[in-house]
Amino acid sequence: MKISYNWIKQFIKTDWPAEQTSELLTDLGLEVEGLTAYQSVKGGLQGVVVGEVLTCEQHSNADKLKVTTVNIGAETPVQIVCGAPNVAAGQKVPVATIGTTLYTEDGEAWTIKKGKIRGEESFGMICAEDELGLGKSHDGIMVLAEDTVVGTPCAELFNIENDEVFEIGLTPNRADAMSHFGTARDLKAGLLHKDINLELITPSVSAFHVDSRSLKIDIEVANNELAPRYCGVTISGVKVGDSPAWIQNRLKAIGLSPINNIVDATNYVLHELGQPLHAFDADKISDNKIEVKTVEKGTKFTTLDGVERELHEDDLMICDSEKPLCIAGVFGGIDSGVTQNTRNIFLESAYFNPVSVRKTAKRHALNTDASFRFERGIDPNITEYALKRAALLIKEVAGGEITSDISDFYSNKIEDFQVHLSFDKVTKLIGQEIPKETIKSILWSLEIKVNNVTETGLGLTIPAYRNDVQREADVIEEILRVYGYNNIHTTTKLNASISNSSKFEDHKLQNVIGNQLASQGFYEIMANSLTTPSYITLSEQLKEEHNVTILNPLSNDLSVMRQSLLFSGLEAVSYNINRRRSDLKLFEFGKTYHDYNGTREEYKHLTLFVTGNKTQESWVSKQQKGDFFYLKGTIETALERLGISRYKTTSSKNDAFIEGVQYSQGKMALVDFGIVKSKTLKHFDISQDVLFADFNWDNIIEVAKRNKIKFTDIPKYPEVRRDFALLLDDKVTFDDIYTIAKQTEKQLLKNVNLFDVYQGKNLPSGKKSYAVSFMFQDERKTLTDKVVDKIMNKLQSNFENKLGAELR
Repeated sequence: MKISYNWIKQFIKTDWPAEQTSELLTDLGLEVEGLTAYQSVKGGLQGVVVGEVLTCEQHSNADKLKVTTVNIGAETPVQIVCGAPNVAAGQKVPVATIGTTLYTEDGEAWTIKKGKIRGEESFGMICAEDELGLGKSHDGIMVLAEDTVVGTPCAELFNIENDEVFEIGLTPNRADAMSHFGTARDLKAGLLHKDINLELITPSVSAFHVDSRSLKIDIEVANNELAPRYCGVTISGVKVGDSPAWIQNRLKAIGLSPINNIVDATNYVLHELGQPLHAFDADKISDNKIEVKTVEKGTKFTTLDGVERELHEDDLMICDSEKPLCIAGVFGGIDSGVTQNTRNIFLESAYFNPVSVRKTAKRHALNTDASFRFERGIDPNITEYALKRAALLIKEVAGGEITSDISDFYSNKIEDFQVHLSFDKVTKLIGQEIPKETIKSILWSLEIKVNNVTETGLGLTIPAYRNDVQREADVIEEILRVYGYNNIHTTTKLNASISNSSKFEDHKLQNVIGNQLASQGFYEIMANSLTTPSYITLSEQLKEEHNVTILNPLSNDLSVMRQSLLFSGLEAVSYNINRRRSDLKLFEFGKTYHDYNGTREEYKHLTLFVTGNKTQESWVSKQQKGDFFYLKGTIETALERLGISRYKTTSSKNDAFIEGVQYSQGKMALVDFGIVKSKTLKHFDISQDVLFADFNWDNIIEVAKRNKIKFTDIPKYPEVRRDFALLLDDKVTFDDIYTIAKQTEKQLLKNVNLFDVYQGKNLPSGKKSYAVSFMFQDERKTLTDKVVDKIMNKLQSNFENKLGAELR
C-alpha cells in the first residue's frame, strides 16, 4: 500500500522527516518497506531556465528549422536550432541547457547535449509543454509571460510538487489503516505517546446541502445481510473533464493514473478515507430505480474491462429495474459508467458483507482497490460521511448541483465491541508493568472509549472499524504496539526446562529417514493438501463420499482435501518432465484426509517416486533405469534404518499399481509399492514408467517404537558362504526359499540372498533357475566344513520335499 506523506500532512501537521516518520510507523505495526521520492514533473525541471529569444533567422539548409540566439542569463547568449513554428524574437521561453535530463511520457530519460543540426551548432533546446511534462501540447514551444526574469530556474515558476511516498506492507488484519486518514490516525497515537500532541484534522462536510430535489433515484435493498448499509445521492449538471492538478498529483504519487474528474474524485476519497464509492451515469439507470440484489445463475454481465462474465447466484449486484449495473463492491459495468457525455450521476457509498465480496472477487478473478477494502472490512459508520465528502469534491472539480436527499438504508446497525481489560492480564502477557495512566492514554489515542475504571481493569468500547480488536488479547496487542516493543525490557535471567522426549517422536524419525533419502539422491517435495475432486475417478478405492470438502474454496481445482499423495506427486513428476528433467527421485511426508460417515480422519504418509535413470550420465558407467528392485532396496534400507527388519511380504491390494507388493507386520500395513498404472500416468501426460511407494507413517512409528536396538560386538570369527543353484517351478517365490531356510537353521544362518534368476533355453517348461547364497557365522568359534555341510544337506532336503526343488 502506497501512502503519500504530503497527503498525510493534510490530516496531521507534522514536521518530522519522512525517514523518522517511517521508523515510527514501522514500530506501530505499519511496516514501511520502502520510501521513494515523487515529483509532479519528473526531474523537477532541473537545468531548465527562462530564456529570451534575441534573434530568430531561417536555417540555411532546412525550411522547417530556425536558428536563434537566446539570452539565458549567462555572460553570452547561446545559439539554439529550433523546429517549432511559433518561435520568434522577443519571446520569453523555457530553455533546457546542456546536461539537462528530460523525460518522455513513458518515463524514459534523455539528456540535452551539444550538437550540430544541418550544419548549425545548437547549445540547448527551447521546449514545448509536453517535453517538460507540464502539459500535453506539442503544437509549438511554450511561451512565457513577458515580465518573466531571464535566467530564472523554471522550477521556481511552476508549481512542482515534491512528495515522499511510503510503501507499507499492510497486514490483512489492519483494515483500519487502508487509507491516508487511517495511517494518520495511527501516526497521531504514536506521536502522542512521545508527548507530541497534534490535532487530527478531518475534511469538513458542513457545506453539504441539497440544491434541489429534481432527480430522485429510488433504492431497494433486497438482501440486508449482504448489504448491511447502502447510501446514495444524485448530482446533476456535472461536466466531465480532466481533474485539477492537485488531485492528479495526489493520485499519481500513489501510482494511480487519473481518468476524469468524477472517477478521480471517487478514487481520491477511497484512498483518503478508506471508503470505496462508485459513480453511475444516472441517465442510464432504467426507471430511476436501484435494486441491490442477487441475480439468476448464468446471467451475462460485461464489466468495465470489456470482459463478459457469467454471474453466480450468490454474487451481489447493483441493478436497475431491467439489468445489472455493477458487481457490488468489486467492479463496475461497462454500460453504466461515467463517460465524457455524462451529465447526471448517481453516487453510491455502501458497506458490503466482507465474506460475500471476497467470494465474488475470487470467483471472477478480480482484485480491485474497492474489493481489497470491502473484503477486509471497512468502517460501517463512515459511509454517509464519505458520500458527502465525495459529493462536495465532485461539485468542486466538475460543477453541478446536488439534486436529491441522501438515501441511507441501515436496518441493522453494526455495533461497537465491548471488551473488559484486566491490568494483571496486561502485565502477564507483556511481561512488564505499564502504568495505568499510560494504558488509558494509549487507548484514548486509538479512539477506544473507556466506559468504566476499577482497581483491576477497564470496561472498553472498541469502534466498529477495528474489526480485528474483539478480545482482551487484541487490546493488549494494541497497547503494546503503541507503547513500543523496543521499550519492553529483557531480563538478564534465562529460565529453561528440559523435557524428556522420545527418540521415536514423529519429527525425529522424519529427519532420520529424510536425511537418508537425501543422501541417496532423493529430493523432498511439498505438495498442496488441497486438490481437485476429479482425482477420485482414477482409483476405485477412493470414494466421493469420503472427500473432505472446503466450504470456501479458492477454485474447483482446490476444493477438497487429498485422499492420496499419489496424484499430487504425479503432478510434480509431470511438471519436471515437461521441463526436461526426466530422471527423478522424489519423496514427500504428508497427510491424507478422509470423511467416514461424518468423522474426519487424518493419516500420515511417506511417499517415494522414482522414474527415469537412477544415476547420472557418465563416461565411466552405463546409465541404469530406476527399476522395481531399486525401489525395493531403498524401501528396505529405510525400514532397516528404523530397526524394522521383520515383516511379511504379500501382493498389494492398491489399485494404483500394475504390479505391487505390500510389507506388513501383523495386521498393520507398513508400505505398499510398485509400478503405477499407465492409465493413471496418461492422465498426467507422463509417458515413462513411474515407481511409487506409500509408507503408512503412523504404523511405521508404532512398529519402530516396539523395536529395541541391541548393540553387539563385531564378530571375531569369519562368515562362510555356500551357494545353491535350484531348479524350481515358476510359482515358487524367493520368499518361500527364504522362509524355509530360516526355519531350517535359526542360529547360524545369517543371510539368504538371491543373486541370479534364469528362465529359458535348456530348462523344462514351467521351470526356472534360482542361484541362492547362504551366509553362516558362529559368533563363538570358527565354523568347520562338517557343520556347514550338515546344514546344507538339511536345506537341500527341505527344498526338495517342500518345494520340489532340484539341484542343478
